[in-house]
Amino acid sequence: MKRRDFLKSSVALTSVAAMSSSLAVSAAEVEAKSAREFYELRLYHLRQGPMLKRFDEFYRDVALPAWNRAGVNPVGVFDLAIGPDAPTKYVLLPFKSLATMATAHEKFEADPEVLQAHFANVPPTDPAYIRKESSLLLAFTGLPKLEVPNQVAEKKPRLFELRTYEAHSRKANKKKVEMFNVGEIAIFRRTGLQPVFFGETLVGTKLPNLTYMLVFDDMAARDKNWATFVGDPEWKKLSTTPGYTNAEILTNITSVFLRPTAYSQI
Repeated sequence: MKRRDFLKSSVALTSVAAMSSSLAVSAAEVEAKSAREFYELRLYHLRQGPMLKRFDEFYRDVALPAWNRAGVNPVGVFDLAIGPDAPTKYVLLPFKSLATMATAHEKFEADPEVLQAHFANVPPTDPAYIRKESSLLLAFTGLPKLEVPNQVAEKKPRLFELRTYEAHSRKANKKKVEMFNVGEIAIFRRTGLQPVFFGETLVGTKLPNLTYMLVFDDMAARDKNWATFVGDPEWKKLSTTPGYTNAEILTNITSVFLRPTAYSQI
């Protein structure tokens, strides 16, 4: 091979290698951005009185910082404003994957401050809480990552609505997830229904179901935006499309309203 041809070939190979490397990086970036998160949604059932104060002190001073050290951020901690079984505290933990979830749990359980906390060492005669429920959810493709409300950075009051849609079968539940992904989430945004997360419940109660969270400035804004959504022509068309009607894919809707604690990161 002539020297000139060799140089041309070397340059071409170098260019191809660089292009391949660039494409690989771009693909990795796209995959990272589109990767669906997992969420653990916890409900702590408590009693009025000292139990509430002890819970807030533990989560504010110990648990939330420990979760952050374990790589879990942001952590949402909420008080039940309107709904059954008050007082109940809700905790939302986002994870990038099941592997990071397992690692984070191990780090949290081994955290020295968690191990030394009174909350973790109470006697059976004075439990830290009455009962704890936990659900595991997988984010929708239409909203693969949790969105922190603008009100957090602006330090403004906010009201959260947590809604759970139950279905009669897994197929019907998947159809409702599909409905959100292909159009309903976009209509939500356009009509002022600002999402925090959407998740299909993988492990939990009342399966099959999906759960999502919306944020509002207050109840008046919530009522106004829902009215706008219900009257939207695109929503009316989508909700009457065969295969997407409530009668075909939903059996029950549960809605509770939450207020963030002063230390919540969501």
